[in-house]
Amino acid sequence: MRIAICAAFLAACIPATTIAGTYNLTVDKVTIDTGAFQKEGVGYNGASPGPVLRFTEGEDVTINVTNNLDVATSVHWHGLILPYQQDGVPTISYDGIKPGDTFTYQFPIRQSGTYWFHSHSGFQEPDGAYGAIVIKPKKREPFRYNREYVVQLTDSHPHAGARIMRNLKTMADYYNRQQQTLGDFFDDAAKKGFGATVDDRMAWGNMRMMPADIEDLQGFTPLINGKGPAQNWTGVFKPGERIRLRFINSSAMTYFDIRIPGLKMLVVNADGNNVQPVKVDEFRIAVAETYDVIVRPKTAKAFTIFAASMGRSAFGRGTLAPRQDVAGDTPALGTRPLLTMADMGMAHEGMDHGAMAGMDHGGMKKMDHSKMDEPKMDHSKMPKMDHSKMKGMDHSKMSGMKMAKPDPFYAPGSGLAPKAANGGKFLSYKDLKAQKPRYKHRQATREIELRLTGNMERYIWSINGKKYQDDEEIRLRYGERVRFKFVNETMMSHPMHLHGMWTILDTGAGKWNPIKHTISVAPGTTVYTETEVDAPGQWAFHCHLSYHAASGMFRRIVVEGGPKTADAGGHAISQSMAQ
Repeated sequence: MRIAICAAFLAACIPATTIAGTYNLTVDKVTIDTGAFQKEGVGYNGASPGPVLRFTEGEDVTINVTNNLDVATSVHWHGLILPYQQDGVPTISYDGIKPGDTFTYQFPIRQSGTYWFHSHSGFQEPDGAYGAIVIKPKKREPFRYNREYVVQLTDSHPHAGARIMRNLKTMADYYNRQQQTLGDFFDDAAKKGFGATVDDRMAWGNMRMMPADIEDLQGFTPLINGKGPAQNWTGVFKPGERIRLRFINSSAMTYFDIRIPGLKMLVVNADGNNVQPVKVDEFRIAVAETYDVIVRPKTAKAFTIFAASMGRSAFGRGTLAPRQDVAGDTPALGTRPLLTMADMGMAHEGMDHGAMAGMDHGGMKKMDHSKMDEPKMDHSKMPKMDHSKMKGMDHSKMSGMKMAKPDPFYAPGSGLAPKAANGGKFLSYKDLKAQKPRYKHRQATREIELRLTGNMERYIWSINGKKYQDDEEIRLRYGERVRFKFVNETMMSHPMHLHGMWTILDTGAGKWNPIKHTISVAPGTTVYTETEVDAPGQWAFHCHLSYHAASGMFRRIVVEGGPKTADAGGHAISQSMAQ
């Protein structure tokens, strides 16, 4: 006992030593086999996806990255809080890694949770250059589990990324395989009337858009941990075990709706940050997001992990089973969704105009929608609005509105509004509440409006109507709290990713608002976030849809002031980077 007490006393007196780990990565040409096709791609340590890098909170890591390609490369540590010179974005963090060179990253691990890494050079990421990061916390987790698996999703396409970009610029709907047909026109005319159907088609034509413009890219094979649906990635369990599944969406362009028929999922972590547990049947994971869920299969049977693309053009499939080489039933992919006029911030498609006789449409034209997006608006009260009391409006005849509680992060009547299969619970951003507040809740010092804009016909994507190369960087001051107002004026969902700093998503929960690194902004919606500006240097900020970022939906953020640091060339940066 005396020895144990003395040992404890000495341990308390001796300063804690920091764990230091060294890791090695090579960037290589690899062959990717999806089960549906094979292609040459890019990977790490000879494979795609690359290895799962496992760190410990408080560790100082050294990662040697050797470029075996014949072109320059880079590695970005998605979601990690680190010095900007280590962030891995060419022209912003550093110059990249030349062919044959080795670059050594060194940074402290200041967090725990599920993250990922990928190339930020050209289209190497959609060509296969991605991997997972799992960080063990210093303290015990606030939830229990017996085993865990990484479930990393991607949308592997037979065409190389550069070829896809060329084709999209040549013809924006090049990969759209779900366009409406003449048969669809006659079906709609039978349901809605010939005149209403013609008016609808004319409206979409005038906007030079299509209701099927949900996925820019189709013809891909979804992969789970590098395996296609026919290859059936499998995680083994013992009945009664709690299994932590770390979902990562590493796709170039594809949102997935995730469910495991027969199992409820307990969501415990979003983008690496613990949340107050919420039980769901299904959730949507945007490109670049991560979600950790816990499931508990009690019977010795196979359960299918089913990942349906948001446009319902393809699905990924894996299995949880008591042994290898078994598979569960594969659910039906479901009916493809279509955009509605609500998604474009306009009239509700599918509305019975006869039932609207008492509704004053003239008054609608005078409504100033911009005033609805003021910072003082309490988003938490939006779901309580009783639309059924609106005179003359028959919501039962609105094709888009079938949810009992509309999701405020989707336009009312949206064709993309999440709906769980068989009427179950579908996760909403509104369900996410921080396990513990990361920052003191305070008023933002200023607001910056970012309008997400684009031209689908020319395949140009932008912020505030300007492409990356045509606009100035966004300048922030160290120590301020900035409120970002995202207004999505396009028909696409955009997962917006801020490097180097956390994003506080305003769901109306105050100090319990969730902390994320990627925020999905649905069509026709306005979303607010806040950021504590606590990382000096310069950072990338962009839509994480690969071909949208490459087309211009990208900005550089410069944080002025704060502690002295150094730029990528080792030069000191003092209180103002602006001068």
